Amino acid sequence: MALSCSQSGISEEKIQIAPIAVGETLTAGFLIVDGVYNSELMAPYDIFQHTIFHTEGGIEVFTMAPEMDTIVSFEGLKIIPDFTFETAPKIDILVVPSAENSMGTDLENEAMMAFVRKVGRNSRFNMSLCDGAFVLAGAGLVEGLESTTFPTDIGKYREMYPSLTVHENVSWVHDSDLLTSAGGAKSYDVALYLVHQLYGEQVAQGVGRGLVIDWKLSDYKFVLVD
Repeated sequence: MALSCSQSGISEEKIQIAPIAVGETLTAGFLIVDGVYNSELMAPYDIFQHTIFHTEGGIEVFTMAPEMDTIVSFEGLKIIPDFTFETAPKIDILVVPSAENSMGTDLENEAMMAFVRKVGRNSRFNMSLCDGAFVLAGAGLVEGLESTTFPTDIGKYREMYPSLTVHENVSWVHDSDLLTSAGGAKSYDVALYLVHQLYGEQVAQGVGRGLVIDWKLSDYKFVLVD
């Protein structure tokens, strides 16, 4: 059952979340390729990295790319990856930011798709931002689950993956181990939501304050599939 939640659609009491990873140290691996978008990479990266200042444990963040060569973002930021696909450590949270070719040639990269498929099947959570949902879907990690993507690409997403249940006009969708976001500035929302779920509301609020974000779950429009 999909539960749509928003400031006008559901009360605060009905969306309280009991934290599931209090005191645990988790890892978040960010998949980066040429053309990755700055917002979809840095928003969740910042949110997850800042957890170490607000709770025991927290989330250790790192980037992964096909090779150790410099990655150039769509906006021109140059990034040296921390690991290759072969050297990446255990990943609890697989994060797939959108990139320029997430709907096209990236899906034809057999090594990348095999890596996403393998890691995604063993991670605790898989998260996409914007068109990163195309990559997760292409790897078979969205089948049978509900999701969303960048608003103007929802039509293409439905066309390419007609068997999927796709939501629009929401910030994010959470179904089982899958979290998909509309992307852009809303990439902060889904990351804070996962921090809330992992470590509790106070930790999420603390991380939010550090980034000048007032975190209150009932202020956001999202879908939680029960």
